[in-house]
Amino acid sequence: MGETPKAPLPPNFPSVAVSVYESISDLPIVSPHGHCDPAWWAEDAAFPDPAALLIKPDHYVFRMLHSQGIALAELGIGPDGATRDPREVFRLFARNWHLFLGTPTRSWLEHTFSNTLEIELELSPDTADAVYDRIAERLAMPSYRPRALFDRFGIEVLATTDAATDPLDHHSAIRNSGWTGRIIPTFRPDGALNPEHPLHREALSDLAWMTDRDVSQYADFLEALRDRRSAFRTAGATATDHDVPELMTHWLSRDHMEALHAGALAGTLTHEEARAYYGHMLVEMAQMAADDGMVMQFHAGSRRNTNHEVFRTLGPDMGADIPIAVDWVRGLDALLNRTGNDPRLRVILFTLDESTYSRELAPMAGHWPCLRIGPPWWFHDSENGIRRYFDQVVETAGYRNLAGFNDDTRAFLSIPARHDLWRRGVALHLADQVDRGVMAQTDAIRLGPVLAHDLAIDSYRLGPD
Repeated sequence: MGETPKAPLPPNFPSVAVSVYESISDLPIVSPHGHCDPAWWAEDAAFPDPAALLIKPDHYVFRMLHSQGIALAELGIGPDGATRDPREVFRLFARNWHLFLGTPTRSWLEHTFSNTLEIELELSPDTADAVYDRIAERLAMPSYRPRALFDRFGIEVLATTDAATDPLDHHSAIRNSGWTGRIIPTFRPDGALNPEHPLHREALSDLAWMTDRDVSQYADFLEALRDRRSAFRTAGATATDHDVPELMTHWLSRDHMEALHAGALAGTLTHEEARAYYGHMLVEMAQMAADDGMVMQFHAGSRRNTNHEVFRTLGPDMGADIPIAVDWVRGLDALLNRTGNDPRLRVILFTLDESTYSRELAPMAGHWPCLRIGPPWWFHDSENGIRRYFDQVVETAGYRNLAGFNDDTRAFLSIPARHDLWRRGVALHLADQVDRGVMAQTDAIRLGPVLAHDLAIDSYRLGPD
Protein backbone atom coordinates (compact mmCIF):
# COMPACT_ATOMS: atom_id res chain seq x y z
CA MET A 1 0.00 0.00 0.00
CA GLY A 2 1.51 3.34 -1.06
CA GLU A 3 1.17 6.74 0.51
CA THR A 4 -2.25 8.36 0.81
CA PRO A 5 -3.05 10.28 -2.43
CA LYS A 6 -3.65 14.02 -2.24
CA ALA A 7 -6.89 15.62 -3.37
CA PRO A 8 -6.40 17.74 -6.52
CA LEU A 9 -6.03 21.48 -6.13
CA PRO A 10 -8.97 23.57 -7.35
CA PRO A 11 -8.50 25.09 -10.83
CA ASN A 12 -8.50 28.66 -9.46
CA PHE A 13 -5.53 28.04 -7.14
CA PRO A 14 -3.00 30.85 -7.84
CA SER A 15 0.20 29.78 -9.60
CA VAL A 16 2.44 30.92 -6.74
CA ALA A 17 0.26 28.98 -4.30
CA VAL A 18 0.63 25.90 -6.52
CA SER A 19 4.43 26.26 -6.38
CA VAL A 20 4.44 26.62 -2.60
CA TYR A 21 2.01 23.76 -2.10
CA GLU A 22 3.95 21.41 -4.34
CA SER A 23 7.08 22.12 -2.28
CA ILE A 24 5.40 21.17 1.01
CA SER A 25 2.56 18.75 0.24
CA ASP A 26 4.69 15.64 0.70
CA LEU A 27 6.67 16.74 3.75
CA PRO A 28 6.47 14.42 6.78
CA ILE A 29 3.56 15.09 9.12
CA VAL A 30 4.46 16.39 12.57
CA SER A 31 1.58 15.89 15.02
CA PRO A 32 2.90 17.32 18.31
CA HIS A 33 -0.44 17.71 20.07
CA GLY A 34 -3.50 15.47 19.83
CA HIS A 35 -5.73 12.97 21.58
CA CYS A 36 -5.25 9.69 19.75
CA ASP A 37 -5.19 6.57 21.90
CA PRO A 38 -1.69 5.06 22.26
CA ALA A 39 -3.31 1.63 22.68
CA TRP A 40 -3.97 1.68 18.94
CA TRP A 41 -0.26 1.36 18.18
CA ALA A 42 0.60 -0.72 21.22
CA GLU A 43 -1.90 -3.40 20.18
CA ASP A 44 -2.03 -2.71 16.42
CA ALA A 45 -5.47 -4.31 16.27
CA ALA A 46 -7.95 -3.62 13.48
CA PHE A 47 -10.06 -0.52 13.98
CA PRO A 48 -13.72 -1.22 14.88
CA ASP A 49 -16.75 -0.82 12.64
CA PRO A 50 -17.18 2.40 10.58
CA ALA A 51 -19.65 3.99 13.00
CA ALA A 52 -17.43 3.33 16.04
CA LEU A 53 -14.42 4.73 14.21
CA LEU A 54 -15.83 7.75 12.34
CA ILE A 55 -19.00 8.90 14.12
CA LYS A 56 -19.35 7.93 17.76
CA PRO A 57 -16.02 9.31 19.07
CA ASP A 58 -15.95 12.49 16.95
CA HIS A 59 -17.64 15.45 18.60
CA TYR A 60 -17.33 17.46 15.37
CA VAL A 61 -19.68 14.92 13.79
CA PHE A 62 -22.19 14.18 16.50
CA ARG A 63 -22.58 17.78 17.74
CA MET A 64 -23.89 18.79 14.30
CA LEU A 65 -26.36 15.92 14.30
CA HIS A 66 -27.39 16.72 17.87
CA SER A 67 -27.98 20.36 16.88
CA GLN A 68 -30.62 19.11 14.42
CA GLY A 69 -32.48 17.22 17.12
CA ILE A 70 -30.98 13.78 16.64
CA ALA A 71 -30.61 12.06 20.01
CA LEU A 72 -27.07 10.97 20.85
CA ALA A 73 -28.43 7.54 21.77
CA GLU A 74 -29.54 7.13 18.14
CA LEU A 75 -25.86 7.52 17.23
CA GLY A 76 -24.88 4.71 19.58
CA ILE A 77 -23.55 7.12 22.22
CA GLY A 78 -24.03 6.53 25.94
CA PRO A 79 -25.69 3.69 27.84
CA ASP A 80 -28.98 4.13 25.98
CA GLY A 81 -27.19 3.74 22.66
CA ALA A 82 -25.01 0.78 23.59
CA THR A 83 -27.13 -1.74 21.67
CA ARG A 84 -27.66 0.46 18.63
CA ASP A 85 -26.75 -1.35 15.40
CA PRO A 86 -23.66 0.41 13.94
CA ARG A 87 -25.04 0.01 10.44
CA GLU A 88 -28.18 1.90 11.51
CA VAL A 89 -25.97 4.61 13.00
CA PHE A 90 -24.12 4.94 9.69
CA ARG A 91 -27.39 5.06 7.75
CA LEU A 92 -28.61 7.88 9.99
CA PHE A 93 -25.35 9.73 9.41
CA ALA A 94 -25.66 9.27 5.63
CA ARG A 95 -29.23 10.61 5.64
CA ASN A 96 -27.90 13.76 7.26
CA TRP A 97 -24.65 14.09 5.29
CA HIS A 98 -25.98 17.31 3.73
CA LEU A 99 -25.85 19.02 7.13
CA PHE A 100 -22.06 19.16 6.92
CA LEU A 101 -21.88 21.19 3.71
CA GLY A 102 -19.69 24.27 4.22
CA THR A 103 -17.96 22.87 7.32
CA PRO A 104 -14.35 21.67 7.67
CA THR A 105 -15.78 18.40 9.01
CA ARG A 106 -17.23 17.72 5.56
CA SER A 107 -13.86 18.31 3.86
CA TRP A 108 -12.00 16.14 6.40
CA LEU A 109 -14.47 13.28 5.99
CA GLU A 110 -14.53 13.53 2.20
CA HIS A 111 -10.73 13.32 2.21
CA THR A 112 -10.89 10.37 4.62
CA PHE A 113 -13.44 8.52 2.48
CA SER A 114 -11.88 9.12 -0.92
CA ASN A 115 -8.15 9.42 -0.20
CA THR A 116 -7.45 7.47 2.98
CA LEU A 117 -10.09 4.74 2.69
CA GLU A 118 -10.17 4.87 -1.12
CA ILE A 119 -13.95 4.67 -1.34
CA GLU A 120 -15.06 5.62 -4.85
CA LEU A 121 -18.78 5.81 -4.08
CA GLU A 122 -20.22 9.17 -3.07
CA LEU A 123 -21.96 8.95 0.29
CA SER A 124 -25.74 9.32 0.21
CA PRO A 125 -28.75 7.64 1.82
CA ASP A 126 -28.87 5.26 -1.15
CA THR A 127 -25.18 4.28 -0.91
CA ALA A 128 -24.90 4.12 2.89
CA ASP A 129 -24.82 0.33 3.11
CA ALA A 130 -22.36 -0.06 0.25
CA VAL A 131 -20.04 2.60 1.68
CA TYR A 132 -20.30 1.00 5.12
CA ASP A 133 -19.38 -2.42 3.69
CA ARG A 134 -16.42 -1.08 1.75
CA ILE A 135 -15.07 0.78 4.79
CA ALA A 136 -15.50 -2.38 6.90
CA GLU A 137 -13.60 -4.36 4.26
CA ARG A 138 -10.76 -1.84 4.34
CA LEU A 139 -10.55 -1.87 8.14
CA ALA A 140 -10.19 -5.66 8.13
CA MET A 141 -7.10 -5.43 5.91
CA PRO A 142 -3.59 -5.41 7.49
CA SER A 143 -2.72 -2.29 5.48
CA TYR A 144 -5.39 -0.32 7.39
CA ARG A 145 -4.20 -1.20 10.87
CA PRO A 146 -2.84 1.63 13.03
CA ARG A 147 0.88 1.08 12.45
CA ALA A 148 0.49 0.60 8.70
CA LEU A 149 -1.59 3.78 8.40
CA PHE A 150 0.88 5.71 10.56
CA ASP A 151 3.63 4.75 8.13
CA ARG A 152 1.48 5.39 5.05
CA PHE A 153 0.47 8.83 6.32
CA GLY A 154 4.16 9.78 6.54
CA ILE A 155 3.95 10.76 10.21
CA GLU A 156 7.33 11.69 11.64
CA VAL A 157 6.14 11.97 15.23
CA LEU A 158 2.77 11.92 16.98
CA ALA A 159 2.12 13.04 20.56
CA THR A 160 -0.75 11.73 22.63
CA THR A 161 -2.18 13.57 25.66
CA ASP A 162 -2.01 11.66 28.93
CA ALA A 163 -3.02 12.34 32.53
CA ALA A 164 -0.15 12.98 34.94
CA THR A 165 -0.93 9.67 36.63
CA ASP A 166 -1.13 7.59 33.46
CA PRO A 167 1.22 4.60 33.90
CA LEU A 168 2.29 4.98 30.24
CA ASP A 169 2.09 1.22 29.72
CA HIS A 170 0.97 1.58 26.10
CA HIS A 171 3.92 3.83 25.35
CA SER A 172 6.25 1.28 26.89
CA ALA A 173 4.67 -1.46 24.77
CA ILE A 174 5.19 0.60 21.61
CA ARG A 175 8.85 1.21 22.41
CA ASN A 176 9.43 -2.47 23.22
CA SER A 177 7.62 -3.79 20.14
CA GLY A 178 10.41 -3.18 17.65
CA TRP A 179 8.18 -0.95 15.51
CA THR A 180 9.97 2.28 14.63
CA GLY A 181 7.03 4.73 14.65
CA ARG A 182 7.60 7.62 17.04
CA ILE A 183 4.64 7.96 19.44
CA ILE A 184 5.32 10.09 22.52
CA PRO A 185 3.20 11.10 25.53
CA THR A 186 2.28 14.61 26.69
CA PHE A 187 2.04 15.41 30.40
CA ARG A 188 -1.42 16.77 31.30
CA PRO A 189 -1.70 17.42 35.04
CA ASP A 190 -5.02 19.33 35.18
CA GLY A 191 -6.63 16.73 37.42
CA ALA A 192 -3.90 17.09 40.05
CA LEU A 193 -3.52 20.88 39.78
CA ASN A 194 -7.08 22.20 39.56
CA PRO A 195 -9.16 21.69 42.75
CA GLU A 196 -12.34 22.11 40.70
CA HIS A 197 -11.47 19.33 38.29
CA PRO A 198 -13.99 16.48 38.71
CA LEU A 199 -11.16 13.94 39.13
CA HIS A 200 -9.04 16.04 41.52
CA ARG A 201 -9.19 13.76 44.56
CA GLU A 202 -8.68 10.65 42.47
CA ALA A 203 -5.68 12.25 40.74
CA LEU A 204 -4.06 13.15 44.06
CA SER A 205 -4.61 9.65 45.41
CA ASP A 206 -3.07 8.13 42.28
CA LEU A 207 -0.19 10.60 42.39
CA ALA A 208 0.62 9.63 45.98
CA TRP A 209 0.50 5.93 45.17
CA MET A 210 2.61 6.19 41.99
CA THR A 211 5.35 8.32 43.54
CA ASP A 212 5.26 7.00 47.12
CA ARG A 213 5.05 10.56 48.44
CA ASP A 214 2.80 12.22 50.99
CA VAL A 215 1.03 14.66 48.69
CA SER A 216 -0.88 16.12 51.63
CA GLN A 217 2.32 18.08 52.25
CA TYR A 218 2.74 20.83 49.68
CA ALA A 219 6.50 20.35 49.29
CA ASP A 220 6.05 16.61 48.70
CA PHE A 221 3.22 17.35 46.27
CA LEU A 222 5.62 19.43 44.16
CA GLU A 223 8.22 16.67 44.28
CA ALA A 224 5.63 14.12 43.20
CA LEU A 225 4.82 16.27 40.17
CA ARG A 226 8.53 16.49 39.34
CA ASP A 227 8.73 12.70 39.58
CA ARG A 228 5.93 12.26 37.08
CA ARG A 229 7.38 14.86 34.72
CA SER A 230 10.64 12.91 34.81
CA ALA A 231 8.81 9.66 34.03
CA PHE A 232 7.13 11.31 31.04
CA ARG A 233 10.44 12.68 29.76
CA THR A 234 11.94 9.20 30.03
CA ALA A 235 9.04 7.97 27.85
CA GLY A 236 9.87 10.59 25.23
CA ALA A 237 7.60 13.49 26.21
CA THR A 238 8.72 16.98 25.30
CA ALA A 239 5.62 18.95 26.32
CA THR A 240 2.97 19.53 28.95
CA ASP A 241 -0.62 20.56 28.29
CA HIS A 242 -2.89 22.71 30.43
CA ASP A 243 -6.61 23.27 29.99
CA VAL A 244 -7.33 26.63 31.61
CA PRO A 245 -11.04 27.32 32.09
CA GLU A 246 -10.41 30.79 33.62
CA LEU A 247 -6.99 32.22 32.84
CA MET A 248 -5.45 34.02 35.81
CA THR A 249 -1.96 33.19 37.07
CA HIS A 250 -0.79 34.07 40.58
CA TRP A 251 2.35 33.85 42.67
CA LEU A 252 1.44 33.29 46.31
CA SER A 253 3.53 32.93 49.44
CA ARG A 254 4.47 29.44 50.60
CA ASP A 255 2.34 29.80 53.74
CA HIS A 256 -0.64 30.89 51.64
CA MET A 257 -0.21 27.95 49.25
CA GLU A 258 0.15 25.44 52.06
CA ALA A 259 -3.14 26.67 53.51
CA LEU A 260 -4.83 26.49 50.12
CA HIS A 261 -3.36 23.04 49.51
CA ALA A 262 -4.88 21.81 52.75
CA GLY A 263 -8.21 23.25 51.66
CA ALA A 264 -7.90 21.62 48.24
CA LEU A 265 -7.34 18.24 49.87
CA ALA A 266 -10.32 18.77 52.16
CA GLY A 267 -12.54 20.04 49.34
CA THR A 268 -13.34 23.27 51.21
CA LEU A 269 -11.98 25.93 48.84
CA THR A 270 -14.25 28.60 47.45
CA HIS A 271 -14.28 29.15 43.69
CA GLU A 272 -11.96 32.15 44.02
CA GLU A 273 -9.58 30.21 46.27
CA ALA A 274 -9.52 27.28 43.86
CA ARG A 275 -8.86 29.66 40.99
CA ALA A 276 -5.97 31.26 42.88
CA TYR A 277 -4.54 27.84 43.74
CA TYR A 278 -4.63 26.68 40.11
CA GLY A 279 -3.20 30.02 38.95
CA HIS A 280 -0.25 29.59 41.29
CA MET A 281 0.28 25.98 40.22
CA LEU A 282 0.55 27.09 36.58
CA VAL A 283 3.48 29.30 37.59
CA GLU A 284 5.02 26.37 39.47
CA MET A 285 4.66 24.37 36.24
CA ALA A 286 6.40 27.15 34.30
CA GLN A 287 9.31 27.08 36.73
CA MET A 288 9.56 23.31 36.39
CA ALA A 289 9.37 23.67 32.60
CA ALA A 290 12.31 26.08 32.64
CA ASP A 291 14.25 23.55 34.70
CA ASP A 292 13.49 20.38 32.72
CA GLY A 293 12.94 21.85 29.23
CA MET A 294 9.39 20.64 28.67
CA VAL A 295 7.30 22.94 26.49
CA MET A 296 4.12 24.31 28.12
CA GLN A 297 0.86 24.46 26.19
CA PHE A 298 -2.02 26.65 27.34
CA HIS A 299 -5.47 25.94 25.89
CA ALA A 300 -7.80 28.73 26.98
CA GLY A 301 -11.09 30.19 25.86
CA SER A 302 -13.46 27.24 26.17
CA ARG A 303 -16.36 26.98 28.58
CA ARG A 304 -16.63 23.25 29.12
CA ASN A 305 -19.76 21.12 29.32
CA THR A 306 -22.32 23.89 28.87
CA ASN A 307 -25.13 21.37 28.29
CA HIS A 308 -25.63 20.27 31.88
CA GLU A 309 -28.01 17.43 31.13
CA VAL A 310 -25.64 15.91 28.58
CA PHE A 311 -22.73 16.31 31.00
CA ARG A 312 -24.71 14.70 33.82
CA THR A 313 -25.80 11.72 31.75
CA LEU A 314 -22.88 11.21 29.34
CA GLY A 315 -19.90 13.01 30.85
CA PRO A 316 -17.43 15.44 29.23
CA ASP A 317 -16.36 15.88 25.60
CA MET A 318 -19.87 15.65 24.21
CA GLY A 319 -19.72 18.67 21.90
CA ALA A 320 -21.07 21.29 24.30
CA ASP A 321 -17.79 23.15 24.92
CA ILE A 322 -18.24 26.73 23.67
CA PRO A 323 -15.71 29.56 23.03
CA ILE A 324 -15.54 32.42 25.52
CA ALA A 325 -13.46 35.58 25.90
CA VAL A 326 -9.92 35.40 27.34
CA ASP A 327 -7.77 38.15 28.93
CA TRP A 328 -4.26 36.96 28.09
CA VAL A 329 -2.36 40.06 29.22
CA ARG A 330 -3.70 40.12 32.77
CA GLY A 331 -4.11 36.37 32.91
CA LEU A 332 -0.44 35.58 32.23
CA ASP A 333 1.00 38.58 34.07
CA ALA A 334 2.23 36.70 37.15
CA LEU A 335 3.68 33.83 35.12
CA LEU A 336 5.47 36.02 32.60
CA ASN A 337 6.88 38.42 35.16
CA ARG A 338 8.28 35.53 37.15
CA THR A 339 9.53 33.25 34.35
CA GLY A 340 8.87 34.92 30.98
CA ASN A 341 12.40 36.23 30.48
CA ASP A 342 14.02 32.87 31.17
CA PRO A 343 15.53 31.68 27.86
CA ARG A 344 14.95 28.05 28.86
CA LEU A 345 11.15 28.43 28.98
CA ARG A 346 8.83 27.93 26.02
CA VAL A 347 5.06 28.43 26.21
CA ILE A 348 2.64 27.85 23.32
CA LEU A 349 -0.69 29.67 23.54
CA PHE A 350 -3.93 28.40 21.97
CA THR A 351 -7.14 30.37 22.03
CA LEU A 352 -10.73 30.09 20.91
CA ASP A 353 -11.09 33.87 21.32
CA GLU A 354 -9.98 35.09 17.89
CA SER A 355 -10.35 38.72 18.97
CA THR A 356 -7.17 38.29 21.01
CA TYR A 357 -4.92 37.34 18.08
CA SER A 358 -4.02 40.85 16.95
CA ARG A 359 -4.91 42.65 20.19
CA GLU A 360 -2.96 40.48 22.65
CA LEU A 361 -1.29 37.29 21.43
CA ALA A 362 0.67 38.71 18.50
CA PRO A 363 2.06 41.66 20.53
CA MET A 364 2.86 39.35 23.45
CA ALA A 365 4.63 36.77 21.30
CA GLY A 366 6.40 39.64 19.55
CA HIS A 367 7.95 40.64 22.89
CA TRP A 368 8.23 37.78 25.39
CA PRO A 369 11.03 35.36 24.38
CA CYS A 370 9.19 32.35 25.86
CA LEU A 371 5.95 32.73 23.91
CA ARG A 372 4.81 31.21 20.64
CA ILE A 373 1.32 31.32 19.14
CA GLY A 374 -0.35 27.99 18.49
CA PRO A 375 -2.28 27.40 15.24
CA PRO A 376 -6.04 27.90 14.85
CA TRP A 377 -7.70 25.55 17.27
CA TRP A 378 -10.93 23.59 17.35
CA PHE A 379 -13.74 25.74 15.93
CA HIS A 380 -11.23 27.76 13.90
CA ASP A 381 -9.24 24.88 12.38
CA SER A 382 -10.75 25.61 8.97
CA GLU A 383 -9.96 27.26 5.66
CA ASN A 384 -11.31 30.63 6.79
CA GLY A 385 -9.92 30.23 10.30
CA ILE A 386 -6.42 29.69 8.92
CA ARG A 387 -6.77 32.75 6.70
CA ARG A 388 -7.94 34.92 9.60
CA TYR A 389 -5.13 33.62 11.81
CA PHE A 390 -2.34 34.59 9.43
CA ASP A 391 -3.96 37.96 8.70
CA GLN A 392 -4.13 38.80 12.41
CA VAL A 393 -0.82 37.55 13.81
CA VAL A 394 1.94 37.79 11.19
CA GLU A 395 2.33 41.57 10.95
CA THR A 396 3.09 41.87 14.66
CA ALA A 397 4.53 38.48 15.65
CA GLY A 398 6.24 37.54 12.40
CA TYR A 399 6.48 33.89 11.35
CA ARG A 400 9.16 32.63 13.72
CA ASN A 401 7.01 33.30 16.79
CA LEU A 402 4.38 30.86 15.52
CA ALA A 403 4.29 27.18 16.50
CA GLY A 404 3.54 25.66 13.11
CA PHE A 405 0.59 23.28 12.95
CA ASN A 406 -0.88 20.50 15.03
CA ASP A 407 -4.10 18.64 14.36
CA ASP A 408 -5.34 18.28 17.98
CA THR A 409 -7.60 15.37 17.09
CA ARG A 410 -8.92 12.03 18.29
CA ALA A 411 -9.85 11.16 14.69
CA PHE A 412 -6.64 9.49 13.51
CA LEU A 413 -7.84 8.91 9.96
CA SER A 414 -8.46 12.66 9.52
CA ILE A 415 -4.84 13.65 10.27
CA PRO A 416 -3.69 13.75 6.61
CA ALA A 417 -6.76 15.81 5.68
CA ARG A 418 -6.15 18.35 8.45
CA HIS A 419 -2.48 18.80 7.59
CA ASP A 420 -3.30 19.08 3.90
CA LEU A 421 -5.84 21.82 4.68
CA TRP A 422 -3.19 23.70 6.68
CA ARG A 423 -0.64 23.35 3.87
CA ARG A 424 -3.13 24.69 1.34
CA GLY A 425 -3.82 27.57 3.70
CA VAL A 426 -0.10 28.25 4.02
CA ALA A 427 0.27 28.23 0.23
CA LEU A 428 -2.64 30.62 -0.27
CA HIS A 429 -1.41 32.97 2.44
CA LEU A 430 2.13 33.11 1.09
CA ALA A 431 0.86 33.57 -2.49
CA ASP A 432 -1.22 36.51 -1.28
CA GLN A 433 1.85 38.00 0.40
CA VAL A 434 3.74 37.72 -2.89
CA ASP A 435 0.81 39.16 -4.86
CA ARG A 436 0.65 42.19 -2.56
CA GLY A 437 4.41 42.77 -2.75
CA VAL A 438 5.07 41.90 0.90
CA MET A 439 7.68 39.30 -0.03
CA ALA A 440 9.38 37.78 -3.04
CA GLN A 441 8.35 34.38 -4.38
CA THR A 442 11.72 33.00 -3.27
CA ASP A 443 10.88 34.05 0.30
CA ALA A 444 7.50 32.33 0.06
CA ILE A 445 9.09 29.11 -1.16
CA ARG A 446 11.55 29.21 1.75
CA LEU A 447 8.80 29.89 4.30
CA GLY A 448 6.52 27.07 3.13
CA PRO A 449 8.46 24.20 4.77
CA VAL A 450 9.00 26.31 7.88
CA LEU A 451 5.26 26.71 8.43
CA ALA A 452 4.35 23.18 7.31
CA HIS A 453 7.00 21.25 9.24
CA ASP A 454 10.01 22.98 10.77
CA LEU A 455 8.28 25.29 13.27
CA ALA A 456 6.43 22.38 14.88
CA ILE A 457 9.68 20.45 15.31
CA ASP A 458 11.42 23.47 16.79
CA SER A 459 8.54 24.74 18.94
CA TYR A 460 8.00 21.37 20.59
CA ARG A 461 11.72 20.57 20.84
CA LEU A 462 11.28 17.40 18.84
CA GLY A 463 14.57 17.48 16.99
CA PRO A 464 17.89 15.91 17.97
CA ASP A 465 19.22 17.00 21.36
